[in-house]
Amino acid sequence: MKTLVAYFSASGVTADAAKNIAEVTGAELYEIRPEVPYTQADLNWRDENSRSSVEMRDKSSRPKIADEDAPVADCGVIFLGFPIWWYTAPTIVNTFLESYDFAGKRVILFATSGSSGFESSLADLKASVDSSAALEEGIVLHGRQGRDAWEKWVRSLEL
Repeated sequence: MKTLVAYFSASGVTADAAKNIAEVTGAELYEIRPEVPYTQADLNWRDENSRSSVEMRDKSSRPKIADEDAPVADCGVIFLGFPIWWYTAPTIVNTFLESYDFAGKRVILFATSGSSGFESSLADLKASVDSSAALEEGIVLHGRQGRDAWEKWVRSLEL
């Protein structure tokens, strides 16, 4: 069964985590890129009018992704990574989930965060996939973690 590591990363921290997971699992790596890249001003969570603040206030927001060529159909297990924004996954992750058929697939979430956990991420994302998809809360690591931390977690999973 093929494995995919798909991720959205705004600052590079989640990208580093995704690369480590892909190395440990031998999975293909896929970056979820926004059609319009985020600028530093867009990511300013202290500005209530910044792009990310506006998107996160509107749970129906679905930022467009740059492409729809992730090899989801070929994979049985998908690791899905993102930074925690406002106690949940960025809405672009919902866009990704709604762009593919995850029926019958195992989707294992992983996230990076300065301090918070998954909070409502799992519930917020479940609405974007077929009910037969096995969406699982995985792990949130705080700050940049070395490969050892990711490897230990991946090895603890039954893949």
